[in-house]
Amino acid sequence: MFIQIKNLTKKFNNTLAVNNINFNIGKNKTVGLLGPNGCGKTTSIGMMLGLIKPNSGEIIIDNKNLETLSRDDILARINFASPYIELPKKLTVRQNLEVYGRLYGVKKLKDRIEEISEDLDIKSFFNRKTGELSSGQKNRVSLAKSLINKPEILLLDEPTASLDPDIGDFVRGYIQKYRSKNQVTVLLASHNMNEVERLCDSIIMMKNGKIIDRGTCEEIIKKHGRNNLEETFLKLARSKDELQ
Repeated sequence: MFIQIKNLTKKFNNTLAVNNINFNIGKNKTVGLLGPNGCGKTTSIGMMLGLIKPNSGEIIIDNKNLETLSRDDILARINFASPYIELPKKLTVRQNLEVYGRLYGVKKLKDRIEEISEDLDIKSFFNRKTGELSSGQKNRVSLAKSLINKPEILLLDEPTASLDPDIGDFVRGYIQKYRSKNQVTVLLASHNMNEVERLCDSIIMMKNGKIIDRGTCEEIIKKHGRNNLEETFLKLARSKDELQ
């Protein structure tokens, strides 16, 4: 397995945010991380990025423990996008991409910015400050930042949250296309069940910091006797039982 999460646990004061979770992600696969707000998804992503230190457990990437990887190695191989973490508002779109491109050690940065900007159709507001953009424009810039280094591992935390249907569909289509053309392994946290069914090879369902179910979308829907993934999500989220 390309990514292995082993017995990962994180406490904040007396709150157990992530409780001894285990899962694997195969190379070039997309796995959906689902669950109600507060279930531990974002904390899990934070630990996988090396931004949050777990209390116990291991994150293994390509047979190497994340803690043994150098900062440069992590920056070269991993990136993320989240609408909840804003890029510097007073910098223009171009300046943001230049700063992050340098941070991630991107070679031929000017060419890469040109390429990703063309792909995501952000050139028309290149010289505007990021804080002045619409949510859809900010989202595309954030996605451009997350792909600036052509990462092997892409962590997406609700990448289409608050977007109108047209822009949301554009972003989903771009992620789908990008993954088909590049060697990239994706962990997608999302509340959009249509998005999950469209993009993910398999899913992991979390609740109260624990993994309560996993499998392909079809397997999970069939197992719980529902018509679609949204109905299945609601059943699991509202269940008082700890399933697995």
